[in-house]
Amino acid sequence: MAKMKAIEAAVCVLEKEGVTVAFGVPGAAINPLYAAMKAHGGIGHILARHVEGASHMAEGYTRAVAGNIGVCIGTSGPAGTDMITGLYSASADSIPILCITGQAPRARLHKEDFQAVDIATIAKSVTKWATTVLEPAQVPRAFQQAFHLMRSGRPGPVLIDLPIDVQLAEIEFDPDTYTPLPAYKPAATRAQVEKALAMLNEAERPLIVAGGGIINADACAELVEFAEATGVPVIPTLMGWGAIPDDHPQMAGMCGLQTSHRYGNATMLASDFVLGIGNRWANRHTGSVDVYTKGRKFVHVDIEPTQIGRVFAPDYGIVSDAGAALKLFVEVAREWRAAGRLRDRSAWLLECQERKRSVDYLRKTNFDDVPMKPQRIYQCMNRNLDKDTCYVSTIGLSQIAGAQFLHVYKPRHWINCGQAGPLGWTVPAALGVRVADPARRIVALSGDYDFQFMIEELAVGAQFKLPYIHVLVNNSYLGLIRQAQRAFSIDYCVQLAFDNINMDEGEAARGYGVDHVKVVEGLGCKAIRVHRPEDFAPAMQQAEAWMAEHRTPVVIECILERVTNIAMGAEIDNVVEFEALAAQPADAPSALALLD
Repeated sequence: MAKMKAIEAAVCVLEKEGVTVAFGVPGAAINPLYAAMKAHGGIGHILARHVEGASHMAEGYTRAVAGNIGVCIGTSGPAGTDMITGLYSASADSIPILCITGQAPRARLHKEDFQAVDIATIAKSVTKWATTVLEPAQVPRAFQQAFHLMRSGRPGPVLIDLPIDVQLAEIEFDPDTYTPLPAYKPAATRAQVEKALAMLNEAERPLIVAGGGIINADACAELVEFAEATGVPVIPTLMGWGAIPDDHPQMAGMCGLQTSHRYGNATMLASDFVLGIGNRWANRHTGSVDVYTKGRKFVHVDIEPTQIGRVFAPDYGIVSDAGAALKLFVEVAREWRAAGRLRDRSAWLLECQERKRSVDYLRKTNFDDVPMKPQRIYQCMNRNLDKDTCYVSTIGLSQIAGAQFLHVYKPRHWINCGQAGPLGWTVPAALGVRVADPARRIVALSGDYDFQFMIEELAVGAQFKLPYIHVLVNNSYLGLIRQAQRAFSIDYCVQLAFDNINMDEGEAARGYGVDHVKVVEGLGCKAIRVHRPEDFAPAMQQAEAWMAEHRTPVVIECILERVTNIAMGAEIDNVVEFEALAAQPADAPSALALLD
Protein backbone atom coordinates (compact mmCIF):
# COMPACT_ATOMS: atom_id res chain seq x y z
CA MET A 1 0.00 0.00 0.00
CA ALA A 2 1.11 3.57 -0.63
CA LYS A 3 0.03 6.83 0.90
CA MET A 4 -1.02 9.37 -1.72
CA LYS A 5 -3.56 12.10 -2.34
CA ALA A 6 -6.99 10.85 -3.31
CA ILE A 7 -6.76 12.64 -6.64
CA GLU A 8 -3.47 10.88 -7.40
CA ALA A 9 -5.23 7.58 -6.80
CA ALA A 10 -7.93 8.70 -9.23
CA VAL A 11 -5.31 9.35 -11.92
CA CYS A 12 -3.83 5.89 -11.29
CA VAL A 13 -7.26 4.37 -11.86
CA LEU A 14 -7.80 6.39 -15.04
CA GLU A 15 -4.50 5.10 -16.40
CA LYS A 16 -5.27 1.50 -15.41
CA GLU A 17 -8.67 1.79 -17.15
CA GLY A 18 -6.92 2.77 -20.38
CA VAL A 19 -7.35 6.54 -20.43
CA THR A 20 -4.58 8.25 -22.42
CA VAL A 21 -6.14 11.65 -23.17
CA ALA A 22 -8.70 14.00 -21.64
CA PHE A 23 -10.53 17.07 -22.92
CA GLY A 24 -11.25 19.97 -20.63
CA VAL A 25 -10.69 23.39 -19.13
CA PRO A 26 -8.69 23.84 -15.89
CA GLY A 27 -10.08 25.83 -12.97
CA ALA A 28 -9.46 26.47 -9.30
CA ALA A 29 -11.56 23.59 -7.94
CA ILE A 30 -10.14 20.99 -10.32
CA ASN A 31 -6.50 22.09 -10.46
CA PRO A 32 -5.42 19.24 -8.13
CA LEU A 33 -6.47 16.78 -10.86
CA TYR A 34 -4.41 18.65 -13.43
CA ALA A 35 -1.41 18.67 -11.07
CA ALA A 36 -1.75 14.91 -10.60
CA MET A 37 -2.08 14.28 -14.35
CA LYS A 38 1.04 16.34 -15.04
CA ALA A 39 2.99 14.52 -12.32
CA HIS A 40 2.02 11.08 -13.63
CA GLY A 41 2.46 12.02 -17.30
CA GLY A 42 0.37 9.18 -18.72
CA ILE A 43 -2.69 11.20 -19.73
CA GLY A 44 -2.49 13.87 -22.40
CA HIS A 45 -4.83 16.85 -22.43
CA ILE A 46 -6.63 18.86 -25.11
CA LEU A 47 -7.61 22.35 -23.95
CA ALA A 48 -11.11 23.18 -25.14
CA ARG A 49 -12.38 26.73 -25.63
CA HIS A 50 -15.75 25.94 -24.04
CA VAL A 51 -16.51 23.22 -21.51
CA GLU A 52 -19.50 22.01 -23.53
CA GLY A 53 -17.05 21.63 -26.40
CA ALA A 54 -14.88 19.41 -24.19
CA SER A 55 -17.85 17.11 -23.55
CA HIS A 56 -18.57 16.79 -27.28
CA MET A 57 -14.88 16.13 -27.98
CA ALA A 58 -15.11 13.27 -25.48
CA GLU A 59 -18.18 12.00 -27.36
CA GLY A 60 -16.39 12.09 -30.71
CA TYR A 61 -13.43 10.29 -29.17
CA THR A 62 -15.65 7.49 -27.82
CA ARG A 63 -17.74 7.16 -30.98
CA ALA A 64 -14.73 6.92 -33.30
CA VAL A 65 -13.01 3.74 -32.05
CA ALA A 66 -14.40 0.62 -30.38
CA GLY A 67 -13.42 0.43 -26.71
CA ASN A 68 -12.69 4.14 -26.30
CA ILE A 69 -14.12 6.07 -23.35
CA GLY A 70 -13.75 9.83 -23.66
CA VAL A 71 -13.01 11.88 -20.55
CA CYS A 72 -13.96 15.55 -20.08
CA ILE A 73 -12.90 17.74 -17.19
CA GLY A 74 -14.17 21.02 -15.76
CA THR A 75 -14.08 23.01 -12.59
CA SER A 76 -16.98 23.64 -10.20
CA GLY A 77 -20.23 25.46 -10.97
CA PRO A 78 -20.81 26.46 -14.60
CA ALA A 79 -18.26 24.01 -15.98
CA GLY A 80 -20.46 21.14 -14.90
CA THR A 81 -23.68 22.75 -16.08
CA ASP A 82 -22.03 23.51 -19.43
CA MET A 83 -21.28 19.80 -19.84
CA ILE A 84 -24.87 18.72 -19.21
CA THR A 85 -25.62 18.96 -22.95
CA GLY A 86 -22.77 16.60 -23.71
CA LEU A 87 -23.95 14.19 -21.04
CA TYR A 88 -27.48 14.31 -22.45
CA SER A 89 -26.19 13.70 -25.96
CA ALA A 90 -24.08 10.75 -24.81
CA SER A 91 -26.88 9.28 -22.70
CA ALA A 92 -29.42 9.51 -25.52
CA ASP A 93 -27.15 7.65 -27.94
CA SER A 94 -25.73 5.09 -25.44
CA ILE A 95 -22.24 6.57 -25.53
CA PRO A 96 -19.94 6.19 -22.50
CA ILE A 97 -18.07 9.32 -21.48
CA LEU A 98 -16.72 10.26 -18.05
CA CYS A 99 -17.27 13.82 -16.86
CA ILE A 100 -15.10 14.92 -13.91
CA THR A 101 -15.89 18.17 -12.11
CA GLY A 102 -14.31 20.01 -9.24
CA GLN A 103 -16.41 21.17 -6.31
CA ALA A 104 -16.29 23.54 -3.35
CA PRO A 105 -15.00 22.13 -0.04
CA ARG A 106 -17.43 19.85 1.77
CA ALA A 107 -17.93 22.33 4.60
CA ARG A 108 -19.09 24.98 2.12
CA LEU A 109 -21.54 22.92 0.06
CA HIS A 110 -24.60 24.15 1.97
CA LYS A 111 -23.49 27.78 2.21
CA GLU A 112 -23.99 28.94 -1.39
CA ASP A 113 -20.25 29.11 -1.93
CA PHE A 114 -18.81 30.64 -5.10
CA GLN A 115 -19.44 28.28 -8.05
CA ALA A 116 -20.86 25.62 -5.75
CA VAL A 117 -23.80 23.81 -7.33
CA ASP A 118 -25.27 20.36 -6.75
CA ILE A 119 -24.14 19.13 -10.15
CA ALA A 120 -24.72 15.47 -9.30
CA THR A 121 -28.43 16.06 -8.79
CA ILE A 122 -28.64 18.16 -11.97
CA ALA A 123 -26.90 15.41 -13.98
CA LYS A 124 -28.80 12.39 -12.64
CA SER A 125 -31.40 12.28 -15.40
CA VAL A 126 -28.80 12.31 -18.19
CA THR A 127 -26.25 9.87 -16.76
CA LYS A 128 -26.06 6.25 -15.67
CA TRP A 129 -24.60 7.50 -12.40
CA ALA A 130 -23.79 10.94 -11.00
CA THR A 131 -22.14 11.30 -7.62
CA THR A 132 -20.37 13.80 -5.40
CA VAL A 133 -17.69 11.84 -3.54
CA LEU A 134 -17.64 12.99 0.08
CA GLU A 135 -15.12 10.52 1.52
CA PRO A 136 -11.53 10.62 0.21
CA ALA A 137 -11.04 6.88 0.64
CA GLN A 138 -13.95 6.27 -1.76
CA VAL A 139 -12.38 8.19 -4.65
CA PRO A 140 -10.54 5.31 -6.36
CA ARG A 141 -13.54 3.00 -5.98
CA ALA A 142 -15.88 5.65 -7.37
CA PHE A 143 -13.75 5.76 -10.52
CA GLN A 144 -13.62 1.97 -10.65
CA GLN A 145 -17.41 1.83 -10.40
CA ALA A 146 -17.74 4.53 -13.06
CA PHE A 147 -15.89 2.47 -15.66
CA HIS A 148 -17.75 -0.68 -14.64
CA LEU A 149 -21.11 1.06 -15.14
CA MET A 150 -20.13 2.73 -18.41
CA ARG A 151 -19.14 -0.61 -19.92
CA SER A 152 -21.97 -2.73 -18.48
CA GLY A 153 -25.43 -3.16 -19.98
CA ARG A 154 -26.53 -0.24 -22.11
CA PRO A 155 -23.46 2.03 -22.32
CA GLY A 156 -23.78 5.58 -21.08
CA PRO A 157 -22.07 8.49 -19.35
CA VAL A 158 -21.08 9.01 -15.71
CA LEU A 159 -20.31 12.19 -13.77
CA ILE A 160 -17.96 12.25 -10.77
CA ASP A 161 -17.91 15.45 -8.72
CA LEU A 162 -14.94 15.98 -6.39
CA PRO A 163 -14.83 18.58 -3.60
CA ILE A 164 -11.37 20.12 -3.54
CA ASP A 165 -10.63 19.02 0.03
CA VAL A 166 -11.53 15.44 -0.92
CA GLN A 167 -9.09 15.61 -3.82
CA LEU A 168 -6.26 16.81 -1.58
CA ALA A 169 -6.79 14.41 1.34
CA GLU A 170 -4.31 11.56 1.76
CA ILE A 171 -5.44 7.93 1.51
CA GLU A 172 -3.92 4.46 1.26
CA PHE A 173 -4.05 2.95 -2.22
CA ASP A 174 -2.07 0.27 -4.10
CA PRO A 175 -2.15 1.00 -7.84
CA ASP A 176 0.00 -2.02 -8.71
CA THR A 177 -2.74 -4.47 -7.75
CA TYR A 178 -5.66 -2.51 -9.20
CA THR A 179 -7.77 -4.41 -11.73
CA PRO A 180 -10.78 -3.10 -13.69
CA LEU A 181 -14.10 -4.74 -12.85
CA PRO A 182 -15.49 -7.07 -15.54
CA ALA A 183 -18.38 -5.57 -17.47
CA TYR A 184 -21.81 -7.18 -17.32
CA LYS A 185 -23.59 -7.73 -20.62
CA PRO A 186 -26.75 -9.87 -20.92
CA ALA A 187 -26.60 -12.57 -23.58
CA ALA A 188 -29.31 -14.30 -25.57
CA THR A 189 -29.85 -18.01 -25.11
CA ARG A 190 -29.86 -20.52 -27.93
CA ALA A 191 -33.55 -21.23 -27.33
CA GLN A 192 -34.37 -17.53 -27.73
CA VAL A 193 -32.37 -17.22 -30.94
CA GLU A 194 -33.93 -20.37 -32.38
CA LYS A 195 -37.43 -19.05 -31.65
CA ALA A 196 -36.63 -15.67 -33.28
CA LEU A 197 -35.09 -17.36 -36.31
CA ALA A 198 -38.09 -19.65 -36.64
CA MET A 199 -40.38 -16.60 -36.70
CA LEU A 200 -38.18 -14.98 -39.36
CA ASN A 201 -38.19 -18.22 -41.35
CA GLU A 202 -41.98 -18.24 -41.45
CA ALA A 203 -42.15 -14.76 -42.99
CA GLU A 204 -42.42 -14.05 -46.72
CA ARG A 205 -40.63 -10.69 -46.77
CA PRO A 206 -38.42 -10.31 -43.67
CA LEU A 207 -36.07 -7.44 -42.85
CA ILE A 208 -33.31 -6.84 -40.32
CA VAL A 209 -33.27 -3.38 -38.71
CA ALA A 210 -29.69 -2.78 -37.55
CA GLY A 211 -29.29 -0.24 -34.75
CA GLY A 212 -26.39 1.56 -33.15
CA GLY A 213 -26.11 -1.17 -30.53
CA ILE A 214 -24.48 -3.36 -33.19
CA ILE A 215 -21.77 -0.74 -33.71
CA ASN A 216 -21.39 -0.28 -29.93
CA ALA A 217 -20.89 -4.05 -29.62
CA ASP A 218 -18.36 -4.06 -32.48
CA ALA A 219 -20.50 -6.74 -34.13
CA CYS A 220 -20.87 -5.42 -37.67
CA ALA A 221 -19.04 -8.36 -39.23
CA GLU A 222 -21.47 -10.72 -37.50
CA LEU A 223 -24.43 -8.68 -38.79
CA VAL A 224 -23.22 -8.97 -42.38
CA GLU A 225 -22.50 -12.69 -41.96
CA PHE A 226 -25.99 -13.30 -40.53
CA ALA A 227 -27.64 -11.32 -43.32
CA GLU A 228 -25.69 -13.25 -45.95
CA ALA A 229 -26.44 -16.61 -44.32
CA THR A 230 -30.19 -15.93 -44.26
CA GLY A 231 -30.43 -13.82 -47.42
CA VAL A 232 -32.45 -11.21 -45.50
CA PRO A 233 -32.10 -7.50 -46.48
CA VAL A 234 -30.86 -5.00 -43.89
CA ILE A 235 -32.18 -1.54 -43.07
CA PRO A 236 -29.77 0.34 -40.77
CA THR A 237 -31.01 3.07 -38.47
CA LEU A 238 -29.28 6.43 -38.53
CA MET A 239 -27.12 5.33 -35.56
CA GLY A 240 -26.46 2.00 -37.26
CA TRP A 241 -25.48 3.46 -40.63
CA GLY A 242 -22.22 1.87 -41.74
CA ALA A 243 -22.87 -1.41 -39.92
CA ILE A 244 -23.37 -2.86 -43.41
CA PRO A 245 -21.70 -1.09 -46.37
CA ASP A 246 -23.99 1.01 -48.56
CA ASP A 247 -22.90 -0.96 -51.63
CA HIS A 248 -23.57 -4.37 -50.08
CA PRO A 249 -26.28 -6.23 -52.05
CA GLN A 250 -28.31 -6.67 -48.87
CA MET A 251 -28.20 -3.07 -47.72
CA ALA A 252 -31.79 -2.05 -48.48
CA GLY A 253 -31.62 1.65 -47.55
CA MET A 254 -32.64 3.62 -44.49
CA CYS A 255 -36.21 4.09 -43.32
CA GLY A 256 -37.69 7.16 -41.68
CA LEU A 257 -39.37 10.53 -41.86
CA GLN A 258 -36.25 12.55 -42.66
CA THR A 259 -32.92 10.71 -42.74
CA SER A 260 -34.09 8.00 -45.12
CA HIS A 261 -34.07 6.74 -48.67
CA ARG A 262 -37.24 6.42 -50.75
CA TYR A 263 -36.33 2.82 -51.55
CA GLY A 264 -35.73 2.14 -47.85
CA ASN A 265 -39.18 3.35 -46.87
CA ALA A 266 -40.77 1.42 -49.73
CA THR A 267 -39.00 -1.77 -48.68
CA MET A 268 -40.08 -1.36 -45.06
CA LEU A 269 -43.69 -0.90 -46.16
CA ALA A 270 -43.45 -4.01 -48.35
CA SER A 271 -42.10 -6.21 -45.54
CA ASP A 272 -44.09 -8.55 -43.31
CA PHE A 273 -41.51 -9.23 -40.56
CA VAL A 274 -38.81 -7.13 -38.86
CA LEU A 275 -35.96 -8.34 -36.64
CA GLY A 276 -34.64 -5.28 -34.81
CA ILE A 277 -31.20 -5.66 -33.23
CA GLY A 278 -29.62 -2.99 -31.01
CA ASN A 279 -32.18 -0.33 -31.96
CA ARG A 280 -34.78 1.63 -30.00
CA TRP A 281 -37.53 2.38 -32.57
CA ALA A 282 -36.80 6.11 -32.59
CA ASN A 283 -39.71 8.24 -33.79
CA ARG A 284 -37.79 9.78 -36.71
CA HIS A 285 -37.26 6.21 -37.93
CA THR A 286 -40.78 4.89 -37.35
CA GLY A 287 -43.21 7.78 -37.64
CA SER A 288 -46.49 6.71 -36.07
CA VAL A 289 -46.52 3.22 -34.59
CA ASP A 290 -49.74 2.36 -36.44
CA VAL A 291 -48.27 2.92 -39.89
CA TYR A 292 -44.89 1.41 -39.02
CA THR A 293 -46.22 -1.82 -37.52
CA LYS A 294 -49.30 -2.48 -39.68
CA GLY A 295 -49.13 -5.82 -41.45
CA ARG A 296 -45.83 -6.99 -39.99
CA LYS A 297 -44.51 -8.91 -36.98
CA PHE A 298 -41.58 -7.77 -34.86
CA VAL A 299 -38.78 -9.34 -32.84
CA HIS A 300 -36.74 -6.90 -30.79
CA VAL A 301 -33.25 -7.62 -29.42
CA ASP A 302 -31.79 -4.99 -27.11
CA ILE A 303 -29.27 -4.87 -24.27
CA GLU A 304 -31.57 -2.76 -22.07
CA PRO A 305 -34.58 -4.64 -20.63
CA THR A 306 -36.72 -1.50 -20.38
CA GLN A 307 -36.36 -0.86 -24.12
CA ILE A 308 -38.36 -3.98 -24.97
CA GLY A 309 -41.93 -2.77 -25.38
CA ARG A 310 -41.12 0.88 -24.65
CA VAL A 311 -42.37 2.23 -28.00
CA PHE A 312 -44.57 -0.69 -29.01
CA ALA A 313 -44.97 -4.30 -27.92
CA PRO A 314 -43.00 -6.66 -30.17
CA ASP A 315 -44.26 -10.14 -30.95
CA TYR A 316 -41.11 -11.43 -29.23
CA GLY A 317 -38.39 -9.72 -27.22
CA ILE A 318 -34.84 -10.76 -26.29
CA VAL A 319 -32.68 -8.91 -23.76
CA SER A 320 -29.14 -9.29 -25.04
CA ASP A 321 -26.00 -7.49 -26.07
CA ALA A 322 -26.17 -7.20 -29.86
CA GLY A 323 -22.80 -8.89 -30.31
CA ALA A 324 -23.69 -11.87 -28.13
CA ALA A 325 -27.02 -12.28 -29.91
CA LEU A 326 -25.53 -12.01 -33.39
CA LYS A 327 -22.88 -14.65 -32.68
CA LEU A 328 -25.66 -17.08 -31.81
CA PHE A 329 -27.79 -15.97 -34.77
CA VAL A 330 -24.84 -16.68 -37.08
CA GLU A 331 -24.20 -20.06 -35.47
CA VAL A 332 -27.81 -21.21 -35.70
CA ALA A 333 -28.29 -19.78 -39.21
CA ARG A 334 -25.24 -21.71 -40.45
CA GLU A 335 -26.60 -24.93 -39.00
CA TRP A 336 -30.07 -24.41 -40.44
CA ARG A 337 -28.67 -23.45 -43.81
CA ALA A 338 -26.51 -26.59 -43.93
CA ALA A 339 -29.57 -28.65 -43.02
CA GLY A 340 -31.69 -26.95 -45.70
CA ARG A 341 -34.04 -25.39 -43.12
CA LEU A 342 -33.70 -21.75 -44.25
CA ARG A 343 -36.05 -20.41 -46.90
CA ASP A 344 -34.77 -19.05 -50.19
CA ARG A 345 -34.93 -15.24 -50.06
CA SER A 346 -33.51 -14.52 -53.53
CA ALA A 347 -36.78 -13.24 -55.03
CA TRP A 348 -37.46 -10.88 -52.10
CA LEU A 349 -33.85 -9.68 -52.09
CA LEU A 350 -33.98 -9.02 -55.85
CA GLU A 351 -37.17 -6.99 -55.36
CA CYS A 352 -35.38 -4.83 -52.76
CA GLN A 353 -32.35 -4.43 -55.02
CA GLU A 354 -34.50 -3.35 -57.94
CA ARG A 355 -36.00 -0.57 -55.84
CA LYS A 356 -32.50 0.54 -54.90
CA ARG A 357 -31.46 0.60 -58.58
CA SER A 358 -34.54 2.32 -59.93
CA VAL A 359 -34.42 6.02 -60.80
CA ASP A 360 -38.02 6.13 -59.62
CA TYR A 361 -36.72 5.86 -56.05
CA LEU A 362 -33.84 8.34 -56.36
CA ARG A 363 -33.89 12.06 -55.63
CA LYS A 364 -32.45 14.48 -58.13
CA THR A 365 -29.01 15.95 -57.38
CA ASN A 366 -27.85 17.24 -60.75
CA PHE A 367 -28.99 20.86 -60.38
CA ASP A 368 -26.93 23.55 -62.10
CA ASP A 369 -28.40 26.50 -60.19
CA VAL A 370 -26.20 29.27 -58.78
CA PRO A 371 -26.49 29.93 -55.87
CA MET A 372 -26.28 26.17 -55.55
CA LYS A 373 -28.99 23.84 -54.39
CA PRO A 374 -27.83 21.68 -51.46
CA GLN A 375 -28.53 18.47 -53.38
CA ARG A 376 -25.73 19.33 -55.81
CA ILE A 377 -23.20 19.75 -52.99
CA TYR A 378 -23.84 16.18 -51.82
CA GLN A 379 -23.38 14.99 -55.39
CA CYS A 380 -20.04 16.80 -55.40
CA MET A 381 -19.10 15.16 -52.10
CA ASN A 382 -19.98 11.70 -53.42
CA ARG A 383 -17.85 12.27 -56.51
CA ASN A 384 -14.82 13.62 -54.64
CA LEU A 385 -14.73 11.49 -51.46
CA ASP A 386 -13.81 7.82 -51.22
CA LYS A 387 -15.19 4.90 -49.21
CA ASP A 388 -12.79 5.54 -46.33
CA THR A 389 -14.32 8.96 -45.59
CA CYS A 390 -15.67 9.42 -42.08
CA TYR A 391 -18.54 11.90 -41.83
CA VAL A 392 -19.37 13.87 -38.67
CA SER A 393 -22.68 15.73 -38.36
CA THR A 394 -25.39 16.55 -35.84
CA ILE A 395 -28.70 18.16 -36.85
CA GLY A 396 -30.50 20.34 -39.38
CA LEU A 397 -31.30 20.20 -43.06
CA SER A 398 -27.58 19.67 -43.73
CA GLN A 399 -27.56 16.43 -41.73
CA ILE A 400 -30.92 15.26 -43.10
CA ALA A 401 -29.84 15.83 -46.69
CA GLY A 402 -26.48 14.23 -45.89
CA ALA A 403 -28.22 11.05 -44.78
CA GLN A 404 -30.41 11.08 -47.89
CA PHE A 405 -27.60 11.59 -50.40
CA LEU A 406 -24.22 10.53 -48.97
CA HIS A 407 -22.92 6.97 -48.68
CA VAL A 408 -21.25 5.23 -45.74
CA TYR A 409 -19.26 2.04 -46.11
CA LYS A 410 -17.69 1.32 -42.73
CA PRO A 411 -18.71 1.19 -39.06
CA ARG A 412 -17.99 4.37 -37.11
CA HIS A 413 -17.67 6.33 -40.34
CA TRP A 414 -20.97 8.12 -39.77
CA ILE A 415 -20.39 9.91 -36.45
CA ASN A 416 -23.75 11.44 -35.66
CA CYS A 417 -25.52 12.83 -32.61
CA GLY A 418 -28.77 10.99 -33.19
CA GLN A 419 -31.32 11.78 -30.50
CA ALA A 420 -30.26 14.99 -28.75
CA GLY A 421 -29.04 16.87 -31.82
CA PRO A 422 -27.46 19.91 -30.11
CA LEU A 423 -26.36 22.70 -32.42
CA GLY A 424 -22.62 23.29 -32.18
CA TRP A 425 -21.83 19.59 -31.70
CA THR A 426 -20.09 19.01 -35.02
CA VAL A 427 -16.85 20.98 -34.66
CA PRO A 428 -15.79 19.62 -31.24
CA ALA A 429 -16.99 16.09 -32.07
CA ALA A 430 -14.89 16.09 -35.24
CA LEU A 431 -11.86 17.16 -33.20
CA GLY A 432 -12.50 14.29 -30.79
CA VAL A 433 -12.67 11.86 -33.71
CA ARG A 434 -9.36 13.21 -34.99
CA VAL A 435 -7.68 12.70 -31.59
CA ALA A 436 -8.98 9.12 -31.52
CA ASP A 437 -7.74 8.37 -35.04
CA PRO A 438 -4.88 10.53 -36.36
CA ALA A 439 -4.99 8.98 -39.84
CA ARG A 440 -8.70 8.81 -40.75
CA ARG A 441 -10.09 11.05 -43.50
CA ILE A 442 -12.66 13.16 -41.64
CA VAL A 443 -15.25 15.36 -43.32
CA ALA A 444 -17.62 17.23 -41.02
CA LEU A 445 -20.91 18.62 -42.28
CA SER A 446 -22.70 21.67 -40.85
CA GLY A 447 -25.25 24.26 -41.68
CA ASP A 448 -24.26 27.83 -40.87
CA TYR A 449 -26.03 27.97 -37.50
CA ASP A 450 -24.61 24.70 -36.19
CA PHE A 451 -21.21 25.96 -37.31
CA GLN A 452 -21.57 29.30 -35.52
CA PHE A 453 -22.62 27.75 -32.18
CA MET A 454 -19.15 26.47 -31.21
CA ILE A 455 -16.97 27.93 -33.93
CA GLU A 456 -14.35 28.88 -31.32
CA GLU A 457 -13.34 25.21 -31.01
CA LEU A 458 -11.61 25.50 -34.40
CA ALA A 459 -8.81 27.21 -32.47
CA VAL A 460 -8.29 23.89 -30.66
CA GLY A 461 -7.71 22.24 -34.01
CA ALA A 462 -5.16 24.90 -34.93
CA GLN A 463 -3.38 24.78 -31.56
CA PHE A 464 -3.14 21.01 -31.28
CA LYS A 465 -2.69 20.28 -35.00
CA LEU A 466 -5.92 18.35 -35.55
CA PRO A 467 -6.67 18.64 -39.28
CA TYR A 468 -9.99 17.72 -40.85
CA ILE A 469 -12.26 19.11 -43.58
CA HIS A 470 -15.46 20.90 -42.59
CA VAL A 471 -18.05 21.32 -45.34
CA LEU A 472 -20.18 24.32 -44.35
CA VAL A 473 -23.40 24.62 -46.35
CA ASN A 474 -24.47 28.24 -45.92
CA ASN A 475 -27.98 29.37 -46.75
CA SER A 476 -28.11 31.98 -43.94
CA TYR A 477 -31.21 30.39 -42.50
CA LEU A 478 -32.24 28.14 -39.65
CA GLY A 479 -33.28 25.88 -42.50
CA LEU A 480 -34.96 23.02 -40.65
CA ILE A 481 -36.90 25.38 -38.38
CA ARG A 482 -37.90 27.53 -41.37
CA GLN A 483 -39.22 24.45 -43.11
CA ALA A 484 -41.11 23.39 -39.97
CA GLN A 485 -42.63 26.86 -39.68
CA ARG A 486 -44.46 26.27 -42.96
CA ALA A 487 -47.06 24.44 -40.88
CA PHE A 488 -47.77 27.76 -39.12
CA SER A 489 -47.59 29.87 -42.30
CA ILE A 490 -44.70 31.88 -40.90
CA ASP A 491 -41.05 32.58 -41.62
CA TYR A 492 -40.17 34.20 -38.33
CA CYS A 493 -36.85 34.83 -36.53
CA VAL A 494 -35.03 32.20 -38.57
CA GLN A 495 -33.22 34.47 -41.05
CA LEU A 496 -29.48 34.77 -40.45
CA ALA A 497 -28.70 36.96 -43.45
CA PHE A 498 -27.64 40.59 -43.19
CA ASP A 499 -25.50 42.90 -45.27
CA ASN A 500 -22.08 42.57 -43.65
CA ILE A 501 -20.47 45.96 -44.19
CA ASN A 502 -17.00 44.52 -43.55
CA MET A 503 -17.10 42.31 -46.63
CA ASP A 504 -15.80 43.53 -49.95
CA GLU A 505 -18.35 45.19 -52.22
CA GLY A 506 -17.74 42.66 -54.96
CA GLU A 507 -18.09 39.59 -52.74
CA ALA A 508 -21.12 37.54 -53.82
CA ALA A 509 -21.61 36.25 -50.27
CA ARG A 510 -21.86 39.75 -48.77
CA GLY A 511 -25.58 39.52 -48.08
CA TYR A 512 -25.18 36.18 -46.31
CA GLY A 513 -24.20 37.75 -43.00
CA VAL A 514 -21.26 36.33 -41.06
CA ASP A 515 -17.98 36.31 -42.97
CA HIS A 516 -17.00 32.77 -42.06
CA VAL A 517 -13.76 32.98 -44.02
CA LYS A 518 -12.42 35.81 -41.86
CA VAL A 519 -13.62 34.21 -38.63
CA VAL A 520 -12.09 30.84 -39.49
CA GLU A 521 -8.79 32.40 -40.49
CA GLY A 522 -8.83 34.49 -37.31
CA LEU A 523 -9.01 31.21 -35.38
CA GLY A 524 -5.86 29.93 -37.08
CA CYS A 525 -7.45 27.68 -39.71
CA LYS A 526 -8.00 27.79 -43.47
CA ALA A 527 -11.28 28.68 -45.22
CA ILE A 528 -12.26 28.33 -48.88
CA ARG A 529 -15.51 29.75 -50.28
CA VAL A 530 -17.29 27.89 -53.10
CA HIS A 531 -20.03 29.43 -55.24
CA ARG A 532 -20.30 26.99 -58.15
CA PRO A 533 -20.36 23.16 -58.38
CA GLU A 534 -17.25 23.07 -60.53
CA ASP A 535 -15.30 24.85 -57.78
CA PHE A 536 -15.84 22.07 -55.24
CA ALA A 537 -13.24 19.58 -56.50
CA PRO A 538 -10.43 22.21 -56.64
CA ALA A 539 -11.42 23.34 -53.14
CA MET A 540 -11.05 19.75 -51.87
CA GLN A 541 -7.62 19.49 -53.47
CA GLN A 542 -6.57 22.81 -51.94
CA ALA A 543 -7.85 21.67 -48.54
CA GLU A 544 -5.90 18.41 -48.68
CA ALA A 545 -2.71 20.26 -49.62
CA TRP A 546 -3.20 22.79 -46.81
CA MET A 547 -3.74 20.10 -44.18
CA ALA A 548 -0.70 18.16 -45.32
CA GLU A 549 1.47 21.25 -44.88
CA HIS A 550 -0.09 23.07 -41.92
CA ARG A 551 -2.05 20.39 -39.98
CA THR A 552 -5.08 22.55 -39.17
CA PRO A 553 -8.79 22.21 -39.98
CA VAL A 554 -9.97 23.53 -43.35
CA VAL A 555 -13.49 24.89 -43.85
CA ILE A 556 -15.07 24.69 -47.31
CA GLU A 557 -17.98 27.12 -47.26
CA CYS A 558 -20.56 26.40 -49.96
CA ILE A 559 -22.92 29.29 -50.68
CA LEU A 560 -26.42 27.88 -51.25
CA GLU A 561 -29.69 29.32 -52.38
CA ARG A 562 -31.60 30.67 -49.39
CA VAL A 563 -34.64 28.39 -49.44
CA THR A 564 -34.64 24.73 -50.45
CA ASN A 565 -37.06 22.30 -48.85
CA ILE A 566 -35.64 18.85 -48.17
CA ALA A 567 -37.81 15.74 -48.47
CA MET A 568 -39.55 14.74 -45.23
CA GLY A 569 -42.98 13.93 -43.89
CA ALA A 570 -45.09 12.87 -40.94
CA GLU A 571 -45.29 9.19 -41.94
CA ILE A 572 -43.01 6.77 -43.76
CA ASP A 573 -45.76 6.29 -46.34
CA ASN A 574 -46.23 10.04 -46.83
CA VAL A 575 -42.83 11.68 -47.25
CA VAL A 576 -43.18 14.90 -49.26
CA GLU A 577 -40.76 15.28 -52.18
CA PHE A 578 -40.33 19.02 -52.68
CA GLU A 579 -37.85 18.83 -55.56
CA ALA A 580 -38.03 16.83 -58.78
CA LEU A 581 -37.01 13.20 -58.55
CA ALA A 582 -34.12 11.85 -60.59
CA ALA A 583 -35.01 12.08 -64.28
CA GLN A 584 -32.13 9.99 -65.62
CA PRO A 585 -29.28 7.87 -64.23
CA ALA A 586 -26.75 10.70 -64.61
CA ASP A 587 -28.50 12.62 -61.85
CA ALA A 588 -27.21 10.33 -59.10
CA PRO A 589 -24.46 8.13 -60.48
CA SER A 590 -23.05 7.05 -57.12
CA ALA A 591 -26.43 5.80 -55.90
CA LEU A 592 -27.14 3.88 -59.09
CA ALA A 593 -23.67 2.36 -59.10
CA LEU A 594 -24.02 0.88 -55.63
CA LEU A 595 -25.20 -2.50 -56.93
CA ASP A 596 -23.40 -2.47 -60.29
